[in-house]
Amino acid sequence: MASPSFVGLPRKMLPVTIDGQEVQAMEGTTILDACRRLGVDTPTLCTLETLTPVNVCRVCVVEVEGSRVLVPACSRKVEAGMKILTDSERVRHSRRLVLELLASSVDMSLCAPEVRGWMSRYGADADRFGPGAATVAQPVKIDNELYVRDYSRCILCYKCVEACGVDAQNTFAIGVAGRGFDAHISTEFTTPLPDSACVYCGNCIGVCPTGALMFKSEHDMRAAGTWDEAQQHVTETVCPYCGVGCMLELHVQDNSIVKVTSPLDHSVTSGHLCVKGRFGFEFVQRRGK
Repeated sequence: MASPSFVGLPRKMLPVTIDGQEVQAMEGTTILDACRRLGVDTPTLCTLETLTPVNVCRVCVVEVEGSRVLVPACSRKVEAGMKILTDSERVRHSRRLVLELLASSVDMSLCAPEVRGWMSRYGADADRFGPGAATVAQPVKIDNELYVRDYSRCILCYKCVEACGVDAQNTFAIGVAGRGFDAHISTEFTTPLPDSACVYCGNCIGVCPTGALMFKSEHDMRAAGTWDEAQQHVTETVCPYCGVGCMLELHVQDNSIVKVTSPLDHSVTSGHLCVKGRFGFEFVQRRGK
């Protein structure tokens, strides 16, 4: 989001050097934006283009000449003359350690494929800290028919909190409670989810990068061994429930809808839906009943 000082004013193009290559970056944009425009693959787990950067995963850190510490590329704005290293040994060491710490305490088996690629790219050893490492293992929470919460997979990226808050839903049903290793996602006063302010929009599921939040339909199919993304296809359509015009992506397997998402770049939804749009697809399956 642009700073108020830039609203309505033309922005300058600033000279920035990334890994020895000089590029022009628009004033007010982030280092991550500049890296992506240059085609530099900069890993990040807590950043999404539709959410406010919260700087918590620290996988995107880069080295900036003159800076005492590594800086988060997702939120640090570019400056004229800035010299940035995205693949120095210092950067690689930091990213490797962050990934190893996450893998030692969190079940990352359902993370997006690129995460496994980053583990290999930086030589991260998931077993480095041994079997005695503290983990966040806990039972799966199944307390409704729409989605399940498996916090053994939660990396505290805050994406669900942002989506539930001012960036999308403005419900504020969840937040981060506790400190240090006791930090966890919680409802207000640890109220059971069905009794909380949750409106079951599922926007938290849409932004979760690790499978900690998941459609119950997907969870049940995975448990039964029938979930097969290779056999799924996606069909885009407009939500039929109201006149807003939200775009739906129907994930279909064996001629049945198994989950619903929405494109992040859609001008109406920005990836977000309401409870009807995301979960109200069961009536389609009841042909002949």
